[in-house]
Amino acid sequence: MPYMPHVPVHVSLVTVIEIVAILVGAFSGFVEARRKRMDLVGVFTVAFITAFGGGTLRDILLDRRPLFWVMHQEYAILIFVLALIAAPLMRTLKQILSERLIVIADAIGLGLFAVAGVSQAQAAGMPLFIASMMGVITGIFGGVLRDIVCNEVPMVFRDGKPYAICAFFGCWLYIGLQYTEISDDVALWVSAASITVMRLVTWKFDLHLPSDK
Repeated sequence: MPYMPHVPVHVSLVTVIEIVAILVGAFSGFVEARRKRMDLVGVFTVAFITAFGGGTLRDILLDRRPLFWVMHQEYAILIFVLALIAAPLMRTLKQILSERLIVIADAIGLGLFAVAGVSQAQAAGMPLFIASMMGVITGIFGGVLRDIVCNEVPMVFRDGKPYAICAFFGCWLYIGLQYTEISDDVALWVSAASITVMRLVTWKFDLHLPSDK
């Protein structure tokens, strides 16, 4: 039989990664809601969708119940509290936030969400390719929903940059590292960092996917 890597479930580490990813996703939602001049309800809704959209779709596809943010209501409460704090401060924050900082936060969120997604999918016994796609979905779908709610064509579908491809390669890097002697903890962080760096490199050098334009 071909060797199949052992996939240990590091619940605490994946949980930490997921929490950080949620915070970064919510930050992205706050910024976009402010750009659209939304009120408190809009700020909370956009941040909530951005933070939980990808993980929710992942859980639905994996048939996991309850959904991760339903099981951990503190996640939703955290976003609610942050929305209350952020809404009156967004005008000030807009003046101090640069595009570079926003892109960095978005890249970090992509990396963290993607590795959390592929890890959860493998823990659920999914085949490797499906697990990698679950990672990509977890990484990008919150942003897709954010843009749809804000009445825009999702950025991942229109800017031509290899956003989802960065997540896809990073997920396979995580899978590949499991065939080595490297610990699963290190594999998670290395893969998340790789996705983040790839995303930032594509932004820095304005790299685009081939198109027929």
